Amino acid sequence: MYYTDEGLDLDFRHDPFKAIVAPRPIGWISAVNARGEVNLSPYSFFNAISSRPNIVMFSSENKKDAVAFIEETGEFTCSLVTKALDQQMNLTSAPLPRGENEYVHAGLEMAPSRIVKPPRVAASPAALECKLLSIQQLKDIDGNDVPRWMVLGQVVAAYVGEAFVHDGRFDTAKANPIARCGYSDYAEVSELFSIVRPAGG
Repeated sequence: MYYTDEGLDLDFRHDPFKAIVAPRPIGWISAVNARGEVNLSPYSFFNAISSRPNIVMFSSENKKDAVAFIEETGEFTCSLVTKALDQQMNLTSAPLPRGENEYVHAGLEMAPSRIVKPPRVAASPAALECKLLSIQQLKDIDGNDVPRWMVLGQVVAAYVGEAFVHDGRFDTAKANPIARCGYSDYAEVSELFSIVRPAGG
């Protein structure tokens, strides 16, 4: 079975791209605009792309409030989405009018950040405070602008709940994060296994 971006085989009711590139971490992005209005929204096109410095990326389909707010103020936070918070995360994806607070809509408590102005999700076991590096509108292979914006941010501080730290390591399985798969599907991390990388030459 094979398809191109020009059309799907009749056996596919939906493009399987998001199901193939899965699971994907969820960036639960909180941003504040110049007027102090708060936005909280989940992005499944999200990941870490660098260490030393730690840099994260998320991409927005259409220029939504999070991107516009970050463009205004240059800061954002990213809270870890866990299984215990899956319903609240979903509520924050609702298309609310600009200025309506998703924290309030989802029944979530805000916690102050240390360095940046946007708050983090208080109930999340970990969060990253980020300063904007760049916002780039994406283009297709023909050089045409597409309505997708990629945001890069450098992590300037991180919050980690003490209950999730054991032997100097963050206990990912205990935190029980969830990830986005295709369609309406999600995955959860509840156990880990280790593979030791080959020794260098």
